[in-house]
Amino acid sequence: MFERLTSAQLSRRGLLGALGLGAGALALSACGGPDTSGDGDSSAPAADPNGPDFTGVTAAKSITFWSNHPGNSEAVTKEIIADFKAKEGIDVNLVTAGSNYEEVSQKFQAAQAGGQLPDIVVFSDVWWFRYYTSDSIIPLTNALKAAEVDTSDYNEGLFSDYQYKGSQWAVPWARSTPLFYYNKDHWEKAGLEDRAPKTWAEFAEWAPKLKAAGTGVQNVYEHPALADYAGWTLQNILWGYGGGWSKQDDWPITCDSDESVAALQYVQDSVYKDKWAGVASKSATDDLAAGAISATLGSTGSLVGLQTTTKGKFEIGVGFLPGGPVSQSPVCPTGGAGVGIPKKISPENQLAAAKFIGFLTNPENTIKMTKATGYMPVRKSADTSALLAENPLAGTAIEQLEVTRTQDRARAFLPGADQEMAKSVAKIVTAEAEVKATMTDLKATLEKIFDTQVKQYV
Repeated sequence: MFERLTSAQLSRRGLLGALGLGAGALALSACGGPDTSGDGDSSAPAADPNGPDFTGVTAAKSITFWSNHPGNSEAVTKEIIADFKAKEGIDVNLVTAGSNYEEVSQKFQAAQAGGQLPDIVVFSDVWWFRYYTSDSIIPLTNALKAAEVDTSDYNEGLFSDYQYKGSQWAVPWARSTPLFYYNKDHWEKAGLEDRAPKTWAEFAEWAPKLKAAGTGVQNVYEHPALADYAGWTLQNILWGYGGGWSKQDDWPITCDSDESVAALQYVQDSVYKDKWAGVASKSATDDLAAGAISATLGSTGSLVGLQTTTKGKFEIGVGFLPGGPVSQSPVCPTGGAGVGIPKKISPENQLAAAKFIGFLTNPENTIKMTKATGYMPVRKSADTSALLAENPLAGTAIEQLEVTRTQDRARAFLPGADQEMAKSVAKIVTAEAEVKATMTDLKATLEKIFDTQVKQYV
């Protein structure tokens, strides 16, 4: 199991770092993971926890960055790349390696067996641990030091999300939390206070008012598409009921507990019994932007896109995630992507990659990223005053970061767990399957994944 934690480490931020749990996922689709059972062994990763020694190494003049452009970030990333070239004289070839994190990760995994590797790769919370177990990425401490990156300036909670067994495996870049998004015009027509509901029980009371308000929507609320990281967003409701996919600070799978079943029964009832919710077929935030629903959960990385799409049509409101009958806070997971460096490339390319990572995530550029997409600034010294003056809603995600919670290990560490969670939730909300039986089956599946693919590493 994991190392024993000191009392100081048992804080929320300390626990994040000690466990190395990644933070959620953003530009979303069903999130699996490569099979770790055949790659490497439990002692394979990182002979030196600080990574390779870069003494005497000169940075390469050309590197490649694989990305899926989370939050439609391609344009702002290219702008940052041009600035980096002007400053450092290093070319960065930005490659669209997939439409989502999974496609990028599958391509990266395939490249390990032969083919051209990138020098920088983007990966989400449920991928970096797979790369650690397969020994395909380097610890970054020495690389960042050689590149003169001030790591003390990163937000501690976001930076520590990628720490495990004394090493730093990635740097935060496109980071987010889910937000509660709503149509302010619909709220006004229903006579509701202009805010997000404090609890899901309160929203269940509001839903009939929204249905009766003549807004023209078939469903007041849409649960995010099941391929849209159901395992990520549903942690909110599970935690509010005192449940979870697994224990927060240990390995027992708890998706079939009474609390978890009650949470998912609420979800099912919202669709079948109370009939105020539906399930998005593709993107709930797109449906919200089209005026087809009144509210949903979505990534902070969707904020700017939603505001752009709805401009002149209606005003978007945002708020913290609702709480449940057991806990109102913290019930929000962090999410999004970091960037890391492959192991099987030259030291010269690794050093150049570290230089670019530092530049990509520096205080000025993290604000550029936030302004363009809605992802959170990752640097403590980043000046958010102009950003918040221009777009006050961007502050909601930053504020909610202080009440986030470590993701369930079952989601963050188990290869393919998100896919299994999505399949199970699909049975519950699209086929009205019995909740307890479905979660009992899911527990058996997740325990098998743990025993065969993860147990040897923890």
